[in-house]
Amino acid sequence: MTRKTILTTLAGLILTSGVALAAAPVQVSTTAKGRTLVDAKGMTLYTFAKDSDGKSACNGACATNWPPLKAEPGASSGAGYSVIMRDDGSRQWAYRGRPLYTWSKDSKPGDVTGDGFLNGAWHVARP
Repeated sequence: MTRKTILTTLAGLILTSGVALAAAPVQVSTTAKGRTLVDAKGMTLYTFAKDSDGKSACNGACATNWPPLKAEPGASSGAGYSVIMRDDGSRQWAYRGRPLYTWSKDSKPGDVTGDGFLNGAWHVARP
């Protein structure tokens, strides 16, 4: 093997492994609502009943109040998590096909003030 071939192979392995190691920035925490999915900062994640499997219905002002859990380009899915494309072209994490959001009115980790909002359309995301 030539030095160039070895370096090219190593570069490919490093790039591939970086993508493969990317995972959803989601954890499980216990809140007043029980076991709940939370983001990397411990903020509760929610699902929206008006979303269809793999498609967000929360755009514009809705997404200002319910910020989507953004996925970086190249993020890979697995273990029930997937990445969906939003109407604005950005990427969002979903769990079991349901897009994930935080709630702008939750002020600290563990808050669950968005659960049941909008006549029950918003729910804490459960593992």
